[in-house]
Amino acid sequence: MTMFNPPHPGEILKELYISPLGLKQKDLAEGLGVTKKALSELLNAHTGVSTVMAIRLSEAFDTSPEVWLNLQQQYDLYQVRAKLDVSHIYHYREEKNNLMA
Repeated sequence: MTMFNPPHPGEILKELYISPLGLKQKDLAEGLGVTKKALSELLNAHTGVSTVMAIRLSEAFDTSPEVWLNLQQQYDLYQVRAKLDVSHIYHYREEKNNLMA
């Protein structure tokens, strides 16, 4: 199911975890074992959630890595679909008549 303009995972991280828990970026970065710059880039949507970061986040917040990777995938797909013109791509489909022969 495609979401309409899904939020970047960094935004979700800020709104559902960092703000409610009163975490400071410096402390979270240290707790995740990443640099403050790496965390800041994720929170500001300059980078996406990698598989390694997904595992770190899942451990820190008792979620699954798949949650974070799915959020990233939904965001990425929406962004690309909004910009990519696929009208010129040929459709390779077998015709039903050929299957009956």
